[in-house]
Amino acid sequence: MSFTEFQLLSVLAQEMNMRKAAERLFVSQPALSQRLQTIEKEWGTKIFNRSPKGLSLTPAGELVIAFANEVLHKKEKVLDTIQALETEVYGTLKIACASIVGQNWLPQVLKKYVEKYPHAKISLMTGWSSEISEALYEGNVHIGIIRGTPDWKGRKIHLFEDSLYLVDKEIQRVEQILETDRPFIQFKSDSNYYQEIQDWWYRQFQMMPKRSILVDQIETCKQMTFNGIGYAILPAITLNGSEGDFYRVPLVDEHNTPIKRDTWLLGYDSAFQLKQVRAFVEVIREFSRGS
Repeated sequence: MSFTEFQLLSVLAQEMNMRKAAERLFVSQPALSQRLQTIEKEWGTKIFNRSPKGLSLTPAGELVIAFANEVLHKKEKVLDTIQALETEVYGTLKIACASIVGQNWLPQVLKKYVEKYPHAKISLMTGWSSEISEALYEGNVHIGIIRGTPDWKGRKIHLFEDSLYLVDKEIQRVEQILETDRPFIQFKSDSNYYQEIQDWWYRQFQMMPKRSILVDQIETCKQMTFNGIGYAILPAITLNGSEGDFYRVPLVDEHNTPIKRDTWLLGYDSAFQLKQVRAFVEVIREFSRGS
C-alpha cells in the first residue's frame, strides 16, 4: 500500500461517510469506492461495513486503520526529522588546530558552537603545523587552524593576529637583556615562529643569548617564565587573562612596527559546503564581532 492509500483509509475512518471523505480527498465518490474495494481486496478482508447511515469499521478494519494511522504518524515524525536536518546542524565537525590556539582561543569559540548547535559533534586534534597540513591533505579533518603564513592552495580565512611580547619578571626594556644573566627560555616549533624570533634577536643584538633553555611546549615556556626562571618571547594569545607581577615589552621590527603573528582557518572548498563547517565559520564571525 502507498501512503496515499493509508491516508485514504484514515480519512474514511474519521468521516465514516463516503461523500464527506470524497470531498476531503478531492475525488469522486465512485472513484473512492473503487479504490476502497481494491484496498480491501489487497488485505483480503472487509474493512468497512456500508449502510444507508454511513460506514462502520469491521473488527479487521479496526486493526487495519490502527496500522494505517501508525504508519502515517511515523511518516510525519520522519518528515519532521528531515526538516530538522535541513534547519539544524548535525554531524561531526573535524578540526586540526595549532596547539597554542587549541589551548588559548578555540575553547571559547567551541563553547559558543556547542551552545548554539547542541546536536553537532566535535572531533579535535592539536599539534604542529606540519601535522595539521597532513591531516588536511589526507582528508582526516574538515578544517585546520594554523599559525603563521601558510602555503595553502585551498580556501583560507584570516582569524586574528596577535602581537609578540618579551615577558619577564624583571626586564622592563629590551636593552636590559644585555645586562642580565637570566636565561632566555624558548620553545620548539615547526612553523616559522622560531625563525622570526631568531631574526629579531640577531637584528637587535648581533650575538647569541648568554644563557638559554629550550623546552618542547609553549605552555612549559610560559609557566617557567611566570615562575621567574627566565625571560621568554610569547604571543599575546598566551597572555590573555594572565595577571601577575611580570612585564610585557612589545617586540618591534626594524621599522619600529609591532611584530605580530597571524592565525588562519584552512580547508578545501568541499569542506566549507558542509553545514557544520559553515555553522562553525559563522560562530567564529560572531565571536570576533563580540571580542
